[in-house]
Amino acid sequence: MTQETRVLSGQLPAGCPDFIYLPLEVPPDTREIHVAYVFDHPKVPAGTQGNGCDIGMFDERGTDLHSPGFRGWSGGARTEFFIRADEATPGYLPGPLNPGTWHIILGPYMVAATGLNYTVTATLTTGRAGPSAQPVYPPERAKGRGRAWYRGDCHLHSVYSDGKRTPEQIAALARAAKLDFINTSEHNTTSSHAHWSSLAGDDLLILLGEELTTRNGHCLAIGTAPGTFADWRYRARDGAFADAADVIHAAQGLVVPAHPYATCFACGWKLGYDHADALEVWNGTYTPDDELALASWDATLAASAASSGRWLPAMGNSDAHKDPDVVGLPQTVVLADDLTREAILAGLRSGHSYLAESSAIRLTLTATSGDTTAGIGERLEVPLDAPVTVRLQVSGAPGCTPRFVTDEGVPTTGPALPASGAGTLEWRTTASYAQYVRAEVRHPPGAAGTAGAWAAITNPVWLGASS
Repeated sequence: MTQETRVLSGQLPAGCPDFIYLPLEVPPDTREIHVAYVFDHPKVPAGTQGNGCDIGMFDERGTDLHSPGFRGWSGGARTEFFIRADEATPGYLPGPLNPGTWHIILGPYMVAATGLNYTVTATLTTGRAGPSAQPVYPPERAKGRGRAWYRGDCHLHSVYSDGKRTPEQIAALARAAKLDFINTSEHNTTSSHAHWSSLAGDDLLILLGEELTTRNGHCLAIGTAPGTFADWRYRARDGAFADAADVIHAAQGLVVPAHPYATCFACGWKLGYDHADALEVWNGTYTPDDELALASWDATLAASAASSGRWLPAMGNSDAHKDPDVVGLPQTVVLADDLTREAILAGLRSGHSYLAESSAIRLTLTATSGDTTAGIGERLEVPLDAPVTVRLQVSGAPGCTPRFVTDEGVPTTGPALPASGAGTLEWRTTASYAQYVRAEVRHPPGAAGTAGAWAAITNPVWLGASS
């Protein structure tokens, strides 16, 4: 074996493009590509943007959006990586190292006024390559209980992006949380897909996906076909998100904007909801930005009620990265025909689901008029003046307060649930007064009279005839 080292360095000015592509000529018989990089961190005045720069790799097939040449992304989680035919650093895809022009991609997401100085060192090792890795993916079916309520967490990060837990640790935590399914969602890479198959089982369905971290917000791809790469290299002004959504939908996955009001850099969602299948309203431990997401989502329900158009179901996921992040806090509980990829995605897409802080919480929300009853995500087809009884049954939430929410606001709030955590709240209305009803179960109010954190939230039951 022989080695050749190449050093690529330069300075990126403030206001440089979002992504910089450094060409790397890969000769025949290359056995391994190893890349390391550093960039400077100048002192900047308080409140001023410093330097931050991500890194990834594309092979000789090119760097176009959604290119099959994508070979990995580690963001800012690692300062070096390698790719071989048989193995690669987490975040990167093993496979043939074909000769041609490869590209190291830099993502300078923050650049100080003085610029960003970088040095990339690429070491190419030639020699006989090992056999290419043959990926094995998790099955699309677990044992299940037929038509039932299944619990899942669809926003999780492992060592294959910026998480600190291994897939083995995440699977163990998911089982401990009594989850029935999870979805992999590494930042901008599908490299973990081939590392979950041995962790699935009759008791745990593992869906495959990605988290697209665009410059104008993050989006979950949930339950896509194995190996599906959806690109993230754009802003809202580029008009490219529709194509990414098409890629996800073509792979039978769901498009779910994540933490739309998160305060982290470039996290707030600004790409619209025209192509979304659901919305992550609750992300991790309850915070004020979740409350903003809930209010914004509720406003979309009111608009949907007014137009009788499509509506976005709510989801809750943990976005767990490391200890002490709790897998399954929150979780989405979905009514599905079975514990299969197809059935779970259908249930999530239709909004037959509620959000809960743990597996201890169970609830039922129904609307009944005469002999007709509808549940969460369904429509009660009744005349506008027909009497409707809305009923919420809760267990596992001691001291929490249940309440109903409609397109007009909060019409009724029940007493705090007893120490047993179980209780029932009923309310009578008509479709002329409430076009939808959803339920919230909240912990006692916080300091200074702020709203109590959530224990559970349901998707709506719609009232009245469909147009």
